Amino acid sequence: MAKILIADDEKDIVRLLKIYFEAENIQVLEANDGQRALEILKQENVDIALVDIMMPKVDGYQLIKYVREKMDRYVPVIVISAKVTLSDRVLGMDLGADDYITKPFEPLEVVAKIKSQLRRLNSETISAEPAKTIEVGDSILNLDECTYTQNGTTVELTKAEFKVLELLMGSPRRVFTKEQIYESAWYEDGAVDDNTIRVIISRLRDKVGAEHIKTIRGLGYRFEN
Repeated sequence: MAKILIADDEKDIVRLLKIYFEAENIQVLEANDGQRALEILKQENVDIALVDIMMPKVDGYQLIKYVREKMDRYVPVIVISAKVTLSDRVLGMDLGADDYITKPFEPLEVVAKIKSQLRRLNSETISAEPAKTIEVGDSILNLDECTYTQNGTTVELTKAEFKVLELLMGSPRRVFTKEQIYESAWYEDGAVDDNTIRVIISRLRDKVGAEHIKTIRGLGYRFEN
């Protein structure tokens, strides 16, 4: 049975979601503040975490950083928050969140996203193969180490930036639509956020060079050597 941590100081929300998850045979671990959520993460083998941002003691951003920097295995994190601005969403994704759900929400949508993440997690296998890389000219993307180098220099990328660059570099000169780019980084079919994509593309241009990330007006973007 999969275990989900629900970290939210709104107890009614936790109780509501617990009903839905238990109906799907998913065990729920409850935390009404960030400190309790940290204790659960340290003590339990949590499969996935649903995290509010605004919580007492320890906020959701700190929880995401703990999961990504301190845990020895990958645990998907989905943010569920009343913070709806673009900067809030981008910050959550930059820290390593796998998805971002805004309040108010439809419980069935939350359950569907959690089940999708669990299926993806269960389907992934770790092998002892040599490091997988994508090389386009002097740009090298190491998929195992999640690093990007250009002319031998390592360039720091956020998770969302890395996923978008992986898509573009995987098929150089192919034009990818905004829908395809959004799905590559956030796994949300049909939920394209133009502003979020513009922010990520703009930052990628600053980091890897504007000459490599081309806009094809009315169509999308492509990577060029």
